Amino acid sequence: MKKIGAVLTAAVLTLGVAAIPAQPADAAPAKFKNCTMLNQTYKGGVSMNATVRNKGGKTKYAPTVNAAIYNSHTKLDRDKDGIACER
Repeated sequence: MKKIGAVLTAAVLTLGVAAIPAQPADAAPAKFKNCTMLNQTYKGGVSMNATVRNKGGKTKYAPTVNAAIYNSHTKLDRDKDGIACER
């Protein structure tokens, strides 16, 4: 009886995981028109990596680390410190 229960549990878990659609690895990062739109999703802006430090002074929020989104929004990094749209 325990074997049947284990097999059924494994089957349900396998089917449940298989039913979840996976995001493609080559999906493009979200594009934002300006810092106001980016800050609605990422309050502290977007950083290219965790070691980057803000040059512009004290900020209210910590930036989200996401290299793909930062690389697609480098034009929004006005002070060129590695953080786009910091607040």
